[in-house]
Amino acid sequence: MKSIELIVTIDRPIGYVDHYNNVYPINYGYIPGLIGGDGEEQDAYIISQKKQEPLESFTGNLVAIIHRNDDIEDKWVVALPNEEFSVEEIWEQVSFMEQYFDAVIEIIK
Repeated sequence: MKSIELIVTIDRPIGYVDHYNNVYPINYGYIPGLIGGDGEEQDAYIISQKKQEPLESFTGNLVAIIHRNDDIEDKWVVALPNEEFSVEEIWEQVSFMEQYFDAVIEIIK
C-alpha cells in the first residue's frame, strides 16, 4: 500500500478515558466512509510531533498499518505530511492500547 492523504474524525481525543480506564495519550478516531475489518469505519491513531493537543479532526498521511494477528481489524497510523516515524517510535505512541494484542507494525512509504 502507498501513503495516501486521509481525513480522520477524532472521537477519542488526547486525555479521553474509555470504559476500561485506558487513558488516550494521543488522538484516536476513524476515517468516515472507509469500512475496516470489523464492519465499522476504519480506526486510526494520530501521531505527530507538532499536533499534540486534543483535536476534533485531522488531515494527514497514512504512515503505518498495525496488523493485529489476534483480532479482526487493523489500525491505521496517520501523521502530518513529511513526518516520518520508525516502528519503535510508533510502538511507543500506541502501546497504551496495542500492548494487549499480538500486533505488527508495517511502515507505509
